[in-house]
Amino acid sequence: MGYTLAQKIIKSHLLSGEMTVGSEIGLRIDQTLTQDATGTMAYLEFEAMGVPRVKTERSVAYIDHNTLQTGFENADDHRFIQTVAKKHGIYYSRPGNGICHQVHLERFGIPGKTLIGSDSHTPTGGGIGMLAMGAGGLDVAVAMGGGAYYISMPKMVRINLTGKLRPWVSAKDIILEVLRRMTVKGGVGKIIEYGGEGVKTLSVPERATITNMGAELGATTSIFPSDEITRSFLQAQGREQDWVELLPDADAQYDEILEIDLSSLKPMAACPHSPDAVKTIQEIGPQKVDQVCIGSCTNSSYLDLMRVAAILKGKTVCETVSLSIAPGSKQVYNMLAQNGALADLIAAGARILECACGPCIGMGQSPNSKGVSLRTFNRNFEGRSGTADAQVYLVSPETAAASALTGVFTDPTTLGDPVDIELPSHFLINDNMVVPPAPVEEMDQVEILRGPNIKPFPTTEPMEDVVSAKTLLKVGDNITTDHIMPAGAKILPYRSNIPYLSNFCFGVCDKEFPERCRKEGKGIVVGGSNYGQGSSREHAALVPLYLGIKAVIAKSFARIHCANLANAGILPLVFLDESVYDRIDQMDELEIANAREAIANGGPITVENKTKGFTFQVEAILSQRQRDIVLAGGLLNYTREQNQ
Repeated sequence: MGYTLAQKIIKSHLLSGEMTVGSEIGLRIDQTLTQDATGTMAYLEFEAMGVPRVKTERSVAYIDHNTLQTGFENADDHRFIQTVAKKHGIYYSRPGNGICHQVHLERFGIPGKTLIGSDSHTPTGGGIGMLAMGAGGLDVAVAMGGGAYYISMPKMVRINLTGKLRPWVSAKDIILEVLRRMTVKGGVGKIIEYGGEGVKTLSVPERATITNMGAELGATTSIFPSDEITRSFLQAQGREQDWVELLPDADAQYDEILEIDLSSLKPMAACPHSPDAVKTIQEIGPQKVDQVCIGSCTNSSYLDLMRVAAILKGKTVCETVSLSIAPGSKQVYNMLAQNGALADLIAAGARILECACGPCIGMGQSPNSKGVSLRTFNRNFEGRSGTADAQVYLVSPETAAASALTGVFTDPTTLGDPVDIELPSHFLINDNMVVPPAPVEEMDQVEILRGPNIKPFPTTEPMEDVVSAKTLLKVGDNITTDHIMPAGAKILPYRSNIPYLSNFCFGVCDKEFPERCRKEGKGIVVGGSNYGQGSSREHAALVPLYLGIKAVIAKSFARIHCANLANAGILPLVFLDESVYDRIDQMDELEIANAREAIANGGPITVENKTKGFTFQVEAILSQRQRDIVLAGGLLNYTREQNQ
């Protein structure tokens, strides 16, 4: 039996375990990336390991999230990251150079290599044929130190693309169709591989849009073949030497196969407040639009923005619409400036933002009260935009541009003759905003600069014999990391300050939660299905750790957040009988007797609801290695023990 694309990369990077679905495997990691919202903590963790220099082939620290500098905090974090990178062998992408995933695709991604990043949209690299996965910052720190990255061996899903997209229908519409079919939980424990004749009709930026938003499926990652189209893209980036062909074997076996006829797709939108709440633009109808935002790591490529510029050229944005556009990289921005497209965008009335994540993470451009905002982003979770009652829709750049002109939802297929934009044979190459690390012989001379907002990693203790605490919060299905630890301009500057961040934990769900935790000293959280979906931010585990949360009991977990909980020393437990969820109320006291023994031995664990007088069973969905991590009080403690 042959291998799939992902299986080939896994096989060549396998350090431990067997490629049996569901079993834990350890992978050698070739490249890592961080961004500044998660990077400061990742580098504090790397320092704590005592490894003098990264052991990966390439590690890059990007500044793209916390670029709105309304105080000293963000600038201090950037200075800290730059000096850490200089000292420890990490390349530093300066503010203004662009969004990590866009820049990495352009300048550093290599087909067939493994990449993990402390950002859930790291699978963007799958558009170029990488096995690229989002991870918690602590996992990235371990990989930078030469350690393996552990995942459960995923199932393989093949999505066969046939036909060709009709004019004005885009790659965004393809991934929206996949989300419509599979839902935000449909990719859990799976790698999504794209194949079929339709793949040949998609450029690398279009493929990257699809793999980027594959993160919303809950998938481990998504990947496209590395073929002649990939080769042409790398050649245009001056990196043809990095190309290798990577195709699945003809007799590769897949656990699931989906068929999508590209020619049948229509322009679509994900409706509030979930990326899988998908309807066609025609179904939504000519609803009024207040704001349009174009950009993010999903849709800020040269190809995307050239299409937008062509639609807007010679026209004016509707007077009731605020349009903002953020190029994904300095390369894209420069090329738009040189060919005149930037002038067309400005003349039409677009507000040009810096090359950064910006509105996608609530960093500026919050909509008006109850405003309808069309965004080319990847997430539309409630409150993520910075406006609690905003109605955020996820659309393609073509739909966004057309709607900005009319002031209502507009199907771009009504625009007439299609815009034909081709990728350039040579991109503008200027890496002057990437700072290389100091040579080995000079690294000891580099001083690491820390600002007063940078606080240490929370201390942890080995797990107690008895876990007994009150249920300090009960939440429903599809709780996101934005619910647990919100983003936005008011909170993100404090990502290096866990004590301060704790004031906002679960603020979207229950503003009293932090104070309740402080009063009780310890607690348990009970959740529904797909708990922890969304961002890879480990702060959604570190802040509950700081507040004394000992365990989270849920119907099911998102992959990265489950790993982050274990890495923090918090027990992730799943109900063996999901109906028990309905019998537990907030402030019920729960107890696990002989907890250390129960975790070490595996199998069902008995929990007593001491308030209501009944018992139920749960299971720790952990590998033996992760059990040892939790028993040690987290991955940092475990790593120190292993290195003694």
